[in-house]
Amino acid sequence: MNIVAIVGRPNVGKSTLFNRIIRRREAIIEEEPGVTRDRLYAQAEWAGKHFTLIDTGGIVPDSEDVFEKAIREQAMIAIEEADSILFVCDGRAGVTPLDEEIGALLRASNKHVTLAVNKADSPAYDADAHEFYSLGLGDPFSFSAINGRSTGDLLDHATEPIPQHPIVDEDPRLKIAIVGRPNAGKSSLVNALLGQDRMIVTPVAGTTRDAVDSVMKYYGEEIVIIDTAGLRRRAKIKENIEMYSVLRTQRAIDRCDIAVVMIDSETGIEAQDKRIINDVVEARKGVVIAFNKWDIMEKDSKTADAITKKIHEDLRTLDYIPIVFISAVTKQRISKVVELCKTILERRKTRIGTSDLNDRLLEEIEKTPPPAVSARDLRINYITQVGTEPPVFAFFSNHPELIPDSYKRFLERKLRDIYEFEGTPVSFLFKRKNVKREY
Repeated sequence: MNIVAIVGRPNVGKSTLFNRIIRRREAIIEEEPGVTRDRLYAQAEWAGKHFTLIDTGGIVPDSEDVFEKAIREQAMIAIEEADSILFVCDGRAGVTPLDEEIGALLRASNKHVTLAVNKADSPAYDADAHEFYSLGLGDPFSFSAINGRSTGDLLDHATEPIPQHPIVDEDPRLKIAIVGRPNAGKSSLVNALLGQDRMIVTPVAGTTRDAVDSVMKYYGEEIVIIDTAGLRRRAKIKENIEMYSVLRTQRAIDRCDIAVVMIDSETGIEAQDKRIINDVVEARKGVVIAFNKWDIMEKDSKTADAITKKIHEDLRTLDYIPIVFISAVTKQRISKVVELCKTILERRKTRIGTSDLNDRLLEEIEKTPPPAVSARDLRINYITQVGTEPPVFAFFSNHPELIPDSYKRFLERKLRDIYEFEGTPVSFLFKRKNVKREY
């Protein structure tokens, strides 16, 4: 995963630049004043290069020095985690002491830094950028986050370290990421998995930006455990733990085959848990929901079924995600987590023959055809699988652009009814039919 982080002192236009780069207005609002944001990051693309954009804005009200401590802390996180850094300054305000402090951190980091001088809404303000040469970070780029002036040159420089094509991980071993909110039991599950007698543990050092992975032998098979636990201890991050957790969780999701989302059974699924689950699905990775601390829950024989039903009702479009109730402390059902991950990986690799797809799924489509849209009859003539990990299916239609989302969800339900894809997202492509196949 390639990360571009936006850093800078408050009120220089970081969030405005963030929204412009991702080409939409993203909600970046504080759920708790100054500490946690609804969304710190988004996927972005520039000139064929794909990356995760991080907005490090935010003020921590409980710090002794509200601005300096908070911004320094976030800048340090960005320096450690990012591949490229956009350092945003206010051209009209000039160089401030806080700019100089952040600049010193960035110079010492040896990271790729783009010095972005905002609020140059017209060429008349370009001269304001000259003062920023004093920061020792190379040529400053005058731009305007408000009207988009010169943001193209800015992004050309910021994305220089990012490869045109993503690096393909050729490691054939199953990679499981353990993700979730703090105190959900991630480290306990990792320790329980690695501590079993039948597993041989070999520590594998990750890069400086990644958590340390472990390799376990599970009945002779090597499995990589990507651990995102221990985030609170790293670099003694306190106020900005949410931002740091987001970065590490995103990297773990990007690197894994299957993500195990840990839920604290005592608190149940909360908004942050749902965001993590959605992040896994958006990344098109396999997913398992593991309810931890099941040993201390008051329950009867129907409790697990009731919770499963409630979650699938809340996550209606994600009811294909398996749920397992575990205890990392007593090791109850932790082997089932690994078995589920192995099964889901095989499902992600499934390739269905074209004739079988058309024979079985077209029959369902004929029973319930797409609704007419704009006085046009919609037909799906042909289906074929075009990818695996995740499974990707192409549907050829006379008007693919008119097929409503509700019918796409119907197709997914029917596909899952016929074929076993529990635990993995599936992707659909809708294309105009090949004329040769018209009949």
